[in-house]
Amino acid sequence: MTHPTRIGIFGGTFDPIHHAHLAMARAAMIAGSLDTVLFVVASIPPHKQNDTHASAEDRLAMVEAAVADESGFEVSRIELDREGLSYTADTLRALHMLHPEADLFMIIGEDSLVDFPKWREPAAILDLVHLLVLPRLGIAAPIHDSLTGHYDLVPFEESAISSTGVRDALASGELLSEMIPASVLGVIEERGLYGR
Repeated sequence: MTHPTRIGIFGGTFDPIHHAHLAMARAAMIAGSLDTVLFVVASIPPHKQNDTHASAEDRLAMVEAAVADESGFEVSRIELDREGLSYTADTLRALHMLHPEADLFMIIGEDSLVDFPKWREPAAILDLVHLLVLPRLGIAAPIHDSLTGHYDLVPFEESAISSTGVRDALASGELLSEMIPASVLGVIEERGLYGR
């Protein structure tokens, strides 16, 4: 008897993608026994409508470069090909239709878990996915009771790397090899992103 494919969904602006994103995806893949981690590049995230620094297509290109040599990692442009704001519930419904036989898991940070009840259609999301949660330093807020049984914590040591830190390093000309893959830096320099 074959088991359903287990797909992890890792959404974000990835502005730009960095080593910590990849480490998070690897940790979730192991903890959740995932067959695939699908990086879903946000087109117009509701909470960052005017706060992205690279275009959606440029961010997609950077993610594609970052995961090209990673086994089991794939990139989705499902949000880029849909008009309007990128709401998680809508994306998950579309992915469920594309993979109706698969078990879906959503990879999020502990800070997002705390805010989860405030998301659009949280109950609908929980009907479609099980949450794989990466710990975040300094998160002391309680987790809402409605989430009990809907998530698992992923063993992971949080990294200090952030997309903001990468952009600051790019602006100041710092060495970036410890922050982003060389393939991502290649896309940044080829396309002249972040002032390079």
